Amino acid sequence: METVLQLLISGVLLGGVYALGAMGLNLIFGVAKVVNFAHGEFLMIGMYAAYWLWKLTGLNPYAGAPVILVFGAAIGWVFYRCLIRYTIYKTEMTQVFATLGLSIVLQNLALMLFSADFLTVKVFTADWESIPFLGGYVSTTRLVSFLFAAVAMVLTLLFMKRTYTGRAIEAVSQDLSAARLVGIDVNKVLTVAFALGIGLTVLAGGVLVPSFYAFPTVGSSFVLISFVAVVLGGLGNVAGTVAGGLILGVIETLVGYLEPDLKEATHFVLLIVLLAFLPNGLFGVGGAEKEGLK
Repeated sequence: METVLQLLISGVLLGGVYALGAMGLNLIFGVAKVVNFAHGEFLMIGMYAAYWLWKLTGLNPYAGAPVILVFGAAIGWVFYRCLIRYTIYKTEMTQVFATLGLSIVLQNLALMLFSADFLTVKVFTADWESIPFLGGYVSTTRLVSFLFAAVAMVLTLLFMKRTYTGRAIEAVSQDLSAARLVGIDVNKVLTVAFALGIGLTVLAGGVLVPSFYAFPTVGSSFVLISFVAVVLGGLGNVAGTVAGGLILGVIETLVGYLEPDLKEATHFVLLIVLLAFLPNGLFGVGGAEKEGLK
């Protein structure tokens, strides 16, 4: 029983960070109906940003989280203004190839700039690598990363529910034509949504780097995890992504304990099962994935 509790705690802590990374993907899809295949590379950028911030200034990823978030939001603004706004009204295939092409460019750019070395950030000493928690021990980096992810997710949901801009984002995601009729600046809303979505993704990469290695193709691993969390929680449902990420983290941890070789395969199997039998996820709205910008 103690082992099961330990695994559940570890899974929830890991799933919280997965949820933060997936929120950006689902936020962008929910508003703009754009599936961002470069999502993993933005998370990779966050990992490198946190590493070099620590390397150059001595600021660890947790203390530098606001800087990483602002940096990610700036990248999201550039991403929308320089690429997405020219493809957002095009066909889905145009968007797929545009974001997939960007993914390849970012991977190779990282390889040129940073080589293929595996980099990480050492935040805590050996004495503090794990701490007692609910009768067991948990990784300190996982716990702190989860707390940062939880705060970021709560603030994001409050922003969406309590501010005019947040409600405008939800209005555009629900009915673009009606949002235009009531005077909402759709282009501005899309810019903010992309800045926020990519900012959260880059922040997730920043808080992950103390627990995982940063390297040019690390995004390929995390992009599948984000897609599974989004589909599990429901396409277009940002709050549902939180539950999806937590559930995925627990499942991955349990499977990894029982059979480590099947840990990676779990993501593929879950995605196939969900798309076949539960395409709207646990909390999604039927047809949300088919609604597009007109």
